[in-house]
Amino acid sequence: MKYYVSEIEFDFTDATDEQLSQEEKDTITQHNIGVWEAEDEDDLVEEVTTASGWCIKSINYEVQLK
Repeated sequence: MKYYVSEIEFDFTDATDEQLSQEEKDTITQHNIGVWEAEDEDDLVEEVTTASGWCIKSINYEVQLK
């Protein structure tokens, strides 16, 4: 199934010694907006987390019918 991720908030405080700039945070966030393929909603969260390397605080998405 395909999902369109329209908004996402990552937990950038998640155990990192390096501080990320706002520009880096924005780039990571924007890179993960778009269409994702996953088996279900839980798999979607896992796919985005694995690809980005960051835990998700919140995510908004829509199921793509086509």
